[in-house]
Amino acid sequence: MNPLYGGVEAGGTKFTCAIGKSSGEILAYEEIPTTSPSETLGKVTEFFKSNQPVVSLGVGAFGPVDLDSGSNTYGYITKTPKQGWSNVDIKGPLTQSLAIPIELETDVGCAGLGEYFFGVAKGINNILYLTIGTGIGGASLLNGRVQHGAAHPEMGHIFIPHDLKTDPFPGSCPFHGDCFEGLASGPAIEQRAGQRAEQVIDPVRWDLEANYIALGITNLIVTLSPKIVVMGGGLIKHGGLIKEVQSLAQKLINGYMALPTITIASDRNAVRGAIRLAAQGS
Repeated sequence: MNPLYGGVEAGGTKFTCAIGKSSGEILAYEEIPTTSPSETLGKVTEFFKSNQPVVSLGVGAFGPVDLDSGSNTYGYITKTPKQGWSNVDIKGPLTQSLAIPIELETDVGCAGLGEYFFGVAKGINNILYLTIGTGIGGASLLNGRVQHGAAHPEMGHIFIPHDLKTDPFPGSCPFHGDCFEGLASGPAIEQRAGQRAEQVIDPVRWDLEANYIALGITNLIVTLSPKIVVMGGGLIKHGGLIKEVQSLAQKLINGYMALPTITIASDRNAVRGAIRLAAQGS
């Protein structure tokens, strides 16, 4: 019998838990709202203890998260805008409760792995994955491996042009104000509009959002030269947004280089990537 592996997409809005095979098949699945660390991690533990046993667990966490195995805070979420989650140990409590090996990556890194092995970027050797949601994050993958430097990339915190006459909003990022995330994340839309992003129907606001996303993507394309850009997160699914982003990015590139394919992510890509991460580490 093939071994089973666990995967967790630890996001700022919800923790998605799944049990499956290295082939990507999912056998059990549950979404847990992200509340306090103790409550959320407790429910994650309950899910895995109440289902078929897994030999190892892959966790893709929102960040910043310490991925340096030699660090005293390895497995911790560090300084994050998510209230109540700064300096929280994710890996330690899960390891202690479940007593199985745990492989750790960023949530966007796991999403990129899911796309490379099972999704719209299957087998493509140079991938940019970007998520637009509660926060903005990205991962670069070369030959199926997530790239890191001194820490993992923070693509949501690049700085993009901000015309204060057109958009006087100062930005929602508590660290950088009007960085990419501060201008184009879900909280930025909500603070600017005074209502939840999914309730915003003003096309002018969505045109502004498309412009910021296109600016961010174009900066990353000319830096990383990916063959495909895969976009996840709830906001990018807003009707017509992806097509407008594609068109604006083409104009911004202005014929200087070929625009890579820009497409929407597959379903459950991050948790499948987390399962694959667990299988690779076991």
